[in-house]
Amino acid sequence: MIGFYDYTVVATYAATALGVAGMFRAVEGRPIAAVFCLLAAGLLDCFDGRIARTKKNRSPQQQSFGIQIDSLNDVLCFGVLPAVTGFCAWDRWSDDPAPVWYGAILCVFVLAGLIRLAFFNVTEEERQQEETGGRKYYLGLPITASALGFPLLYLLGLLLPGGAYILAGGMVLLAALYVLPLRIPKPGLPAICVLAAVGALELAGVILAALGRL
Repeated sequence: MIGFYDYTVVATYAATALGVAGMFRAVEGRPIAAVFCLLAAGLLDCFDGRIARTKKNRSPQQQSFGIQIDSLNDVLCFGVLPAVTGFCAWDRWSDDPAPVWYGAILCVFVLAGLIRLAFFNVTEEERQQEETGGRKYYLGLPITASALGFPLLYLLGLLLPGGAYILAGGMVLLAALYVLPLRIPKPGLPAICVLAAVGALELAGVILAALGRL
């Protein structure tokens, strides 16, 4: 079979499965399950690169494949999944169909993430040809920020008036941060643990808000 199937890509493949499952749940009207899939995919993404780098004898083709498959997974999990979930969530705020402007914002969000990842792929391949080791910073907010950004926006949309507009405005902000040339330090393991704890709190908040207990 074409492709690679060793342990270095297992986390990425699992995250892709979660992304697809999350879209299924969103379409079924189960946004909390979709948010859970998004957060779980984000957690896996925190460690997929670390797992891959434990294999010291990866060929150049394996390294390039890892970059490409990771970015393709990121588009699905952190671009398309939040957009689909956000579109399906419109029904929670209005009985009318989602307006064109709302769908357009979600499309721009996905496009910004796609552009961000394509640019990352180009620069990462160039970097790996010139230096070894992991990247120290990102140029532009990583699209994986959706794993924490979207649940927060959805939670605020449940708790505050004008939820759909809060979500739409937040998605515009995230899209802009993806393509602005900001230098974002790459988080280390302690920061990743903190981010995971934040994600758990967000999930708990979304569940409680949906149950009417916040």
